[in-house]
Amino acid sequence: MAHRRFFWDFFGPHAEPTAAHFVRHLDEFLARNALTGCSTGTLSAGPGHHAAYCDAPADVGAAIERALRPRRSEPAPENADPSD
Repeated sequence: MAHRRFFWDFFGPHAEPTAAHFVRHLDEFLARNALTGCSTGTLSAGPGHHAAYCDAPADVGAAIERALRPRRSEPAPENADPSD
């Protein structure tokens, strides 16, 4: 099943801890709503930017989009290592 990667972007000097904090809430949302097959984490596109992300299967992605309104999404990379 195809996965999508959803992003919530944060900018500025507090972007990294804000993105990490958002991931905690994202994990709670997934557990509370029994949404399975997802993986979450953070990544950075450069200084002053961090993003929280969620890789989700298509059937879960619709619920995430409706409830959490991510800023952007793209096809999730296969066998992606989020630490890259």
